[in-house]
Amino acid sequence: MEYVHPIKDIQCIDAIKGVLGRQSQRNLLLFVLGINTGLRVSDLLALKVGDVWEGNKSKEFIYVYNDRSGKEKAFYINSKVRAELEKYMSLSQLTERDYLFKSQKNNQPITRQQAYRIINNAAKQVGINGKIGTHTLRKTFGYHAYRKGIAISILMEIFNHSTPAETLRYIGIDSLENRLIKVDVNL
Repeated sequence: MEYVHPIKDIQCIDAIKGVLGRQSQRNLLLFVLGINTGLRVSDLLALKVGDVWEGNKSKEFIYVYNDRSGKEKAFYINSKVRAELEKYMSLSQLTERDYLFKSQKNNQPITRQQAYRIINNAAKQVGINGKIGTHTLRKTFGYHAYRKGIAISILMEIFNHSTPAETLRYIGIDSLENRLIKVDVNL
């Protein structure tokens, strides 16, 4: 597996959202959900509508069972994800038992390879030359969460890492990078 990078530039993230929004609401939701939750692509693709949607509104958390730890983890559905999810659900004819990222060809979710193509092609269209893949979503989440002041110990738990150094390396923070952190209490 090739090492991929997080998307550090917010303008690039917004540009990718624009590209994906013009393609399909499903593809945009995949990207937005990935960069806002830190879920693995395998967990994203396994999601069913009922995992994120209840009645006519978004759930507050996505619960994913972790095989390694034997525990269930909760991932918050923030306002950005909620907005894209509401648009997607209003445009789709999905039932609660359908896969959230359903293939157009069958009743299965899109493949990991298709998710890669969606993300990689959008990144290339906006001029990102670095290595981009499905893991980029998770790394982008971690990078921006860390830069906004989320404790490295919390990110370690989300990513199932054993050391802060491992998590910092994973999210693309090297020891020479300026580590100014925004702690925006904003009361």
